[in-house]
Amino acid sequence: MTGASQPVPQLGDPRHSGKRPPSYAPVPQGLRSAGEDPAAAVLPDIVVDGAAYGPLTVRAASVRGDSHRYLGEPRQDALCVTRIGGPDTGELLLLAVADGVGSAARSHVGSNEVCRHAAVYLDRVAGDLLGALRSEDLPAFTALANEAVGNIAVLLADLAHREGHRPEAYATTLRILLVPLDPAVRTRGFMAVGDGGTALLRSGAWHLDVTQEEDPEASGMIDTRTAALPLARTAVTRLLGPAAPGDVLVLSTDGLSTPLSGDQGMREFLSGAWGTGTVPGPADFLWQSQFRVKSYDDDRSVVVLWECLA
Repeated sequence: MTGASQPVPQLGDPRHSGKRPPSYAPVPQGLRSAGEDPAAAVLPDIVVDGAAYGPLTVRAASVRGDSHRYLGEPRQDALCVTRIGGPDTGELLLLAVADGVGSAARSHVGSNEVCRHAAVYLDRVAGDLLGALRSEDLPAFTALANEAVGNIAVLLADLAHREGHRPEAYATTLRILLVPLDPAVRTRGFMAVGDGGTALLRSGAWHLDVTQEEDPEASGMIDTRTAALPLARTAVTRLLGPAAPGDVLVLSTDGLSTPLSGDQGMREFLSGAWGTGTVPGPADFLWQSQFRVKSYDDDRSVVVLWECLA
């Protein structure tokens, strides 16, 4: 070979809102000791995933928060991108994020366990779930969701007892989006325990919580408590749709949903990154999803679904 090597393009540090970036370094730092907590020690700082089925494309990322990196604490978030069902029952994408409760000592285990249990249990009832979505039967979907959440809660509590901990030590939220692979079914199923975000980017405009229903009896008070598995045994459910070509659904933990709702710079950046009609590659998506906003240093997990792009 002859001639000088060409410089390799680099994305560099993630973009940030405002004139100055947050003070924490935007890179992995301290690690947990394997002797101290093996479950935490083997958790990666960053997870990137994705999938593509016909007109559906998925990108996903989970990143340890700045404060957890600085303190050498594990990422408490988890995510899941998988397929449930089969040729006989019909197939669905299962997209999930889980946010381990910060004060719960084993929540990094709980968040990963609930994602795994959700995939296993919902696979068994995939045909019934698809039938409920096809007929837009919310009561049937809700019954299936509550059965799943109850099953997951029991399994997580059993794990806690086997490992000698109280169940609340594994406390975690869980948010799931079920997407039929049959293009004729345009309804998507949502189930959740606890907080987080489910936003829609449509025609360049953000709809920041498409799963939130207005409560005419609301007092205006904000309840800062959040439901969490394994103590919670019921799910919030919604049927979303019909999905339109070009829709971008964003399922996330509050590490992304909270700054997204509060920071215009973040909304503008992610609209430009995800709402232009093209899907970013996994590495670009990871970089984009780490857009930084001061005072928001929690773990961040996000699964994005692009619908029917040309």
